[in-house]
Amino acid sequence: MFAVVELFAGVGGFRLGFEAVNEESKENKFSVIWSNQWEPTTKTQHASDIYVKRWNLKPIHKEIENLIVSKHVNGEEVSKEVQLIYNTYANGESDVHLNKDISKVDVADIPNHDILVGGFPCQDYSVAKSSSKSKGIEGKKGVLWWEIHRIAEAKKPQILFLENVDRLLKSPKLQRGRDFAIMLASLDDLGYVVEWREIKASDYGMPQKRNRVFILAHRKDTDLAKNLIETSPLKYLKADSIIAKAFPIQFPMKLSCPNFKLRIEESNDLADLSVNFNFADGKETPSPFENCGIMKDGVCYTFKSKPKYNGDRILLGDVLIKPGDIDNEFILDADDVVKKKGWIYHKGAKSEERKGEDGFTYHYTEGKMTFPDDLDSPSRTIITGEGGAGASRFKHVVVFKPTDSQVKKNKLKSAKSKKTRTNLGLEENEWLRRLTPIELERLNMFPDNHTEGVSNSKRAFLMGNALVIGIVKRIASGLN
Repeated sequence: MFAVVELFAGVGGFRLGFEAVNEESKENKFSVIWSNQWEPTTKTQHASDIYVKRWNLKPIHKEIENLIVSKHVNGEEVSKEVQLIYNTYANGESDVHLNKDISKVDVADIPNHDILVGGFPCQDYSVAKSSSKSKGIEGKKGVLWWEIHRIAEAKKPQILFLENVDRLLKSPKLQRGRDFAIMLASLDDLGYVVEWREIKASDYGMPQKRNRVFILAHRKDTDLAKNLIETSPLKYLKADSIIAKAFPIQFPMKLSCPNFKLRIEESNDLADLSVNFNFADGKETPSPFENCGIMKDGVCYTFKSKPKYNGDRILLGDVLIKPGDIDNEFILDADDVVKKKGWIYHKGAKSEERKGEDGFTYHYTEGKMTFPDDLDSPSRTIITGEGGAGASRFKHVVVFKPTDSQVKKNKLKSAKSKKTRTNLGLEENEWLRRLTPIELERLNMFPDNHTEGVSNSKRAFLMGNALVIGIVKRIASGLN
């Protein structure tokens, strides 16, 4: 059994993927023994609270820690009960969920584990030299990748299984690929080999066009790492890798796999790499990282892959709930559709003068979006701003057939409603609505009502931050 630690856990997407493997294989192959979720910008920790509730956990709340600290400061004794609660969960003796800034967690309080997982935030991974030029990591900008690095360095898990946005492979703008190069080099320094793939969920039959980079790092002394090291890069990427077996690709015509060294010189530390990687004196250059690749011994092998899939597909129309179950808050108001800055405006093409914050004007253009969304295709990517009734370019809007009570309640027989139907080519018995939280959960392949217990807008936000758990399940199935 693999012991799993889940960082940046959100509402538990990785955990659900692992548990789906357990259920399908009818064996306890994976067990999440410790998890962490912390949202620094909100007082109420919605995602963490949902995680705790869904798995019936006992979190180490900051209140317990604060109580212990305050008593020590005042010279008071901590009750045996409180100390026992803290010690039990802090030492990983049970299924622990910690709602605390991961940068403030002592790595000694994280249990040893086989797999470290997380969908970490994508920020700036540049590295500055310390005054002593020792490791080149001191002075780094405050980013959460280095918390993964810190834990991996101390705990040396067999596997790191990570997820990030696709722009990771080509950021920042003036040193395309630098951020990913620093990640790979730091993993190389820790004794890992790495495989990665950019995967669009809908390319493999899943209901959302969510495009993300998935990364597997294998410790060099493991069988999975030895297979990567000993197999030719092209053969490994085409057929032998964990990701390729889960998500087949069309075979490239090339007989060899393009490669390059991460470091210009073997002596380059991470700070040197941060300055030198793909640097062209202020000019923008393309990233050397394609959507498919491996890294071993500081050398990257990478090419552009295309998906290969002929199976069943789940479409947007397949996840919709019955019209009678739609709350009125999700039904569009006719005025909001046609008003000056309403739904039709936001979804339509634009070519207009706009004024910036400093008073300067600029010409803004953007193309037309499909409105309403096509039910016979996978959905567009859910974003964190999906919730709320306000008109938006990026929120999903679908056609449905309202019930008689919904027609009456929302005045859908008014002259304005009829005119709107005519303009949009809708039938007399059709109208428009936003997606419900359950439908957003289904687009990420979560169980219905997994995020129940918070506002509908917050549920939409949480799904905008989540991953498609079907991808986690397929990749995890190949880990052994």
